[in-house]
Amino acid sequence: MAQDQSAERPWLAAYPPGIPADIDADAVGTVVDLFDRSVLRFAERPAITCFGASLRYREVGAAAQAVAAWLAANGYGKSSKGGKGGPEGIGDRVAVMMPNVPACPVALLGVLVAGCTVVNVNPLYTPRELAAQINDSGARVLFVLENFCHTVAQALPQMPSLERIVVAGPGDLLGLKGRIIDLVSRRVKRAVPPYALPAGRTLRFEAVLRSGRGLKRPSVAIEPGDVAFLQYTGGTTGLAKAAMLTHRNIMANVEQSRAWFRGSAEDGDGRVAVTALPLYHIFALTACFLFFFRLGGCCLLIPNPRDLDGFVKTLSRTRFTNFAGVNTLFNALNNHPKIDTVDFSKVEYVVGGGMAVQSSVAARWKAITGQTILEGYGLSETSPVVTVNPLGLAEWTGTIGYPLPSTEVTIRAEDGTVLPFGVPGELCVRGPQVMAGYWNRPEETRASMTADGFFRTGDVAVMTPDGQIRIVDRMKDMILVSGFNVYPNEVEDVLATHPAVVECAVVGAPCGDSGEMVVAHVVLRDPSVEPDALRAHARASLTGYKVPRRIVIQDSLPKTNVGKVLRRALREETGAPPQG
Repeated sequence: MAQDQSAERPWLAAYPPGIPADIDADAVGTVVDLFDRSVLRFAERPAITCFGASLRYREVGAAAQAVAAWLAANGYGKSSKGGKGGPEGIGDRVAVMMPNVPACPVALLGVLVAGCTVVNVNPLYTPRELAAQINDSGARVLFVLENFCHTVAQALPQMPSLERIVVAGPGDLLGLKGRIIDLVSRRVKRAVPPYALPAGRTLRFEAVLRSGRGLKRPSVAIEPGDVAFLQYTGGTTGLAKAAMLTHRNIMANVEQSRAWFRGSAEDGDGRVAVTALPLYHIFALTACFLFFFRLGGCCLLIPNPRDLDGFVKTLSRTRFTNFAGVNTLFNALNNHPKIDTVDFSKVEYVVGGGMAVQSSVAARWKAITGQTILEGYGLSETSPVVTVNPLGLAEWTGTIGYPLPSTEVTIRAEDGTVLPFGVPGELCVRGPQVMAGYWNRPEETRASMTADGFFRTGDVAVMTPDGQIRIVDRMKDMILVSGFNVYPNEVEDVLATHPAVVECAVVGAPCGDSGEMVVAHVVLRDPSVEPDALRAHARASLTGYKVPRRIVIQDSLPKTNVGKVLRRALREETGAPPQG
């Protein structure tokens, strides 16, 4: 009976009033349709705020159309030579390598209006990583912030497909004057390492805008099934690969999210979303930028959230209504000495995703800000949102909530059998937000899908009888101790409640007598605390085989730029002597 209940979407009975079971996925249109509607409807509203200045929707629209016109005039589009050999409905690949500065969303939108496909690139990549992604995608054009041009210069000899490089500055588009632009310029010059790029292939972003403004917008027939983004996975557990996200995938997820949050966000007038997570990451791209662009809201772009002093100062001077983050960001803000200067009283909701939110972090966030974190779940391959908690929660639940409208979720055994409620298994997803497949990896695409068309997430989860989902851990991160499964998230959650622990990460390591052992990497606020004290703390809440046998004290943990802890890097560490 449990299997039948799972197939019948038991969560629908638990939906808040007014939330539909399904959206009309055939009517969502394209991201370019969204762009055109919002620019016309919300022309005079602020769309982007950064460095204390704002761009209105009509200004974003004009700039994006200029980028599109320049691309088209130079031979880049949906059906030019860069699309040959790829799947039907993909355009020339154009890479965007920027943090959250105004040129980033304008470039993204312009690329899509031109009928091209966006390749989102982490600007903190090394030359090797950059070359690997450009070569894998076949990108012909790269938009890059000048702070990272030295990386491009080093990688350029290994990137034969790259024909043009467009260099942007952080203050481009904002028209900053006087002291503000001088301050930004001084900071930029200090942060821009020397570089040399070939003059014939390189031009400034502002030159692209000037050229494009004098040209006609390209007329391109863009279809919902066309590939909008090659979204490379985070690579926290292995080599990155690109999910092909179609316009329909992205727009379906925007509409699914709008249906879920419509009680407080039917219209975005006056709403300001803190956008600290980078737009090249799928969470911020869809759930922050495109979602609020759909509603006519404003995104407060934070170029460098790692500058916590500057981030908190910006928040303390800004009225904002929505906040999205990951566990490490919430934890860092919890521990900032001036977080009490930030006014959270106008915030409608706070969403956490990208990685598991720890109970101690959620509790402290609620105590400091008065806001309950609504935890959600998603992946690059699902555009990204699969599940989320409903609005109005009094307290953090520890679950990732319910599947969104038009989303089916099952928990499955290794052989594909649907499991009963409460039994851990692989979380599998089917819905209009699920990718078209992995770019140039047909075998991996086939391996990622079940016979009946569900995407295999690689995450271990359980489902409650009312359809809520609780993530247990990544299947690849599970530790096998003497035949018993140990899930790092559980051990981390316990260790994080110790008052001396700032953050922690748990991985497995080979062990002769038990196969694997539990190893905890811990950052402490009180360095006098001994590993034995941490083990004793863990032993009070965990059975013996789950207690870390080794505890490694570290100054910091390796993370992706969005804040996910790189457990893979910790597993690969060698030569570090055990501490405890």
